[in-house]
Amino acid sequence: MEFELNKIPHLSEITAIHGAFNELAIPAKAHESLAERQRNSKKLLSSIEEAIKYVGLKDGMTISFHHHFRNGDYVINMVMDVIAKMGFKGLTLAASSLTDIHEPLIEHIKNGVIKHIETSGLRGKLAEAVSHGLMDFPIIFRSHGGRAAAIETGELHIDIAFLGAPSCDPYGNANGYNRDDENGSCCGSLGYAKLDAVKADKCVIITDHLVSFPNAPFGIPESHVDCVVKVESVGDPKGIMSGATRYTKNPKELLIAKTAADVIEASGYFNDGFSMQMGSGGASLATARFLREKMINKNIKARFALGGITGQIVEMHEEGLVQKILDVQSFDLVAANSLKNNRFHQQIDASYYASYVNRGAAVNQLDFVILSALEIDTDFNINVLTGSDGVIRGAIGGHPDTAAGASLSVVVAPLLRGRIPTIVGKVNTVVTPGCTVDVVVTDQGVAVNPRRPEIKERLEAAGIPVFTIDQLRARAERIVGVPEPIQYEDRVVGVVMYRDNSVIDVIRQVKEID
Repeated sequence: MEFELNKIPHLSEITAIHGAFNELAIPAKAHESLAERQRNSKKLLSSIEEAIKYVGLKDGMTISFHHHFRNGDYVINMVMDVIAKMGFKGLTLAASSLTDIHEPLIEHIKNGVIKHIETSGLRGKLAEAVSHGLMDFPIIFRSHGGRAAAIETGELHIDIAFLGAPSCDPYGNANGYNRDDENGSCCGSLGYAKLDAVKADKCVIITDHLVSFPNAPFGIPESHVDCVVKVESVGDPKGIMSGATRYTKNPKELLIAKTAADVIEASGYFNDGFSMQMGSGGASLATARFLREKMINKNIKARFALGGITGQIVEMHEEGLVQKILDVQSFDLVAANSLKNNRFHQQIDASYYASYVNRGAAVNQLDFVILSALEIDTDFNINVLTGSDGVIRGAIGGHPDTAAGASLSVVVAPLLRGRIPTIVGKVNTVVTPGCTVDVVVTDQGVAVNPRRPEIKERLEAAGIPVFTIDQLRARAERIVGVPEPIQYEDRVVGVVMYRDNSVIDVIRQVKEID
């Protein structure tokens, strides 16, 4: 088509924009130096209370937090105390996970500050109180991938995200480690905070270490941050190395770990360029050390390791056995500090990790995953959320996401915990459906899901005895008998969502025993 010169607007009809800063609501050109601009940054506020006012918190809103400090977290309690003093009520708390340190939330629930909770896990006194009917509305439990998907689709809408960061500059570029303070707070990857920062209507970064712009590389960019508050401390780094991430010396757990490594070696998925994820729990974490020996002996390397990352995985990366690390959560300080030293140690967000609605979650690229369990039933269903007494005392995490995504899912657990069998007729709470579980490894035998006959053949060919899941259950019951059933009230205290955010089970209030 020929260009028609007569249709070009006259110069006087064209609105010139150069120089018209104020008319277009564009800030006037600044003349300060970089140092002066940082000191005068309008994003840097003096207190949490000022930040709450700035972002416009209102009754009934949904606020979110991340759990990268695990049991060393100070941010949730700190922010909720301020919110309570300011008189807000009826809030939904959408924390990626809650632990023992969050016991003070009980009072905020009783006082009506918190009306509802959505989370992946719950532990300690708070979990016990919820199990016995603390809340009027059931807690919604989602996997890490399910939570990410719910945020992406708007099913879980976050009004304000309050995100702790061990380092941040005055404009909001935040990271999970300090570059110039070895004694400061450190949590490593901000994987579960990253998506909250992107999707929340408002985002507040709370830091105890303010650094000069630009704080790069960053886990969360300034473009997703509305304001920054500096406090005395955001958390105790020792708290991230506790509980489910402990290193085991237990002979039973080491036996399970060695057997799990043998299963992986014989499975057909232990080849050069394989991909893996090690779950939390003593036996599953210890499996990595036995796999390392096999990798050296066979002269093979892993293409990548995924998920919650430990020092063992970092050491394997640094000695060339693992080429790349995709880190959604750093499980110890070695892993946390590795992010600033290792080029191919990459922090990823929860959607990239495990959301079923994105274009290709990393869990779908796994050859195998090692997972733990509180209970396993004869249909291979897994419970990682409630204890043998029916009380909530765990977390879903990425369990159902990785079991569904990996080519081979291996669940490790002792056959007995004290006088309680791990393998039962029906689990208290279904978290991961049995159709996604391939192999169960205990200290007294291995069972393969009948859906995977080829795996059973490979294990038997390698000299690994394979039992049916019913045989393992019978063995446990011969030793300790059949436990008395848990007594529940009719009231539902928790709703368990599968990774596609459909309801997979409910948790009922535990009946008080006189």
